[in-house]
Amino acid sequence: MVSSMGYLDGKSYAAKIAGCARCDRKAFEVASYIERELQVMIGEPSQDGRWIHDEEKFIDGAYRIRCLGCGDEAYASDDCPRCKHTVGLTEALAAPARVAIPKMCPKCKTTSLTVTATVPARVRTGEGQQTAPTQTARFGEPGFHVVSIACEGCDWTSKPPGCALCGH
Repeated sequence: MVSSMGYLDGKSYAAKIAGCARCDRKAFEVASYIERELQVMIGEPSQDGRWIHDEEKFIDGAYRIRCLGCGDEAYASDDCPRCKHTVGLTEALAAPARVAIPKMCPKCKTTSLTVTATVPARVRTGEGQQTAPTQTARFGEPGFHVVSIACEGCDWTSKPPGCALCGH
């Protein structure tokens, strides 16, 4: 997994959502790439999965912050939020996962695997509340990117080469 490399940190993120520069509202929609874990069986999801990110990873993956009052963008970047590749976000949102999910573990042949993915999501925040993330790409759709595949039975793992989001 690529280490934290986004443009925002906790302090700069807090400043962006402190209040809209145009209308002074304190409610925003934040678009971010965040991590989700799900179980797959025979190469297909067997459940919806669960979010496994922390606040640092949420901020690190942020690529757009928009005021819910006037629509003004408090922050926007088209660069990959993980590796900063120029216009990598456009590539990441449009591309399918760069790793195929096997129907079974290539080592022990079990059909149940754990997939960790980085997924585009939106969160509404501000005015005293933060909502849970809403996933904007699902398993198999463009924008949903596999970070790792693991077999708990034999400890086999697989990761994509380069950046899991944009491929660079």
